[in-house]
Amino acid sequence: MPRRRVNPLSTTDGAALHQRVCEAPGCPLHGEYRAPRARDRLNEYRWFCLQHVREYNSKWDYFAGLPPEQIEAHIRADTTWRRPVWPLGARRNGGPYVRVNDPLDLSDDAGLGERAQPKFDGSEQLTPAERTALDVLELSWPSTLADVKSRYKELVKLHHPDANGGAREAEEKLKQINAAYSTLRASEHLPAE
Repeated sequence: MPRRRVNPLSTTDGAALHQRVCEAPGCPLHGEYRAPRARDRLNEYRWFCLQHVREYNSKWDYFAGLPPEQIEAHIRADTTWRRPVWPLGARRNGGPYVRVNDPLDLSDDAGLGERAQPKFDGSEQLTPAERTALDVLELSWPSTLADVKSRYKELVKLHHPDANGGAREAEEKLKQINAAYSTLRASEHLPAE
């Protein structure tokens, strides 16, 4: 015997459809169209004819009686399908490797553990020229413009050709120091103090 397919979207069959009468007062037409009864009973329906279901739907307000704060909270929750969300970039649990049971700390040895997560100190925003300039002035990140200026003064006194008897190496080193200082002074990434 073949199976009979039932359409789960079908809410009425022919006999029940003709038994329903429009729920609008005084309307003798068939109630063919459904409309929700209330916000808290969305799966219970009132049945109307086409004219009255249009009137009902135009007047029906899902948020009627709710304060604006609850309406805003409802809309915000619906934007993510009522699923929990976290701010982007915020690792609440310390990264994906926290879920792994690793009693021997093998993930740390492989560079995957929580302690192996890269630490960003802001130096990644520096250009290669600025990094080279910091190396020439023998400074590390983070350095301020005041640090650069004081280090520049020290190195100029140390490598000035007059202090080194006119040595060619000291003159070349001074040119590198001057170029590095100019690069860092023009940098947008160094704080003033």
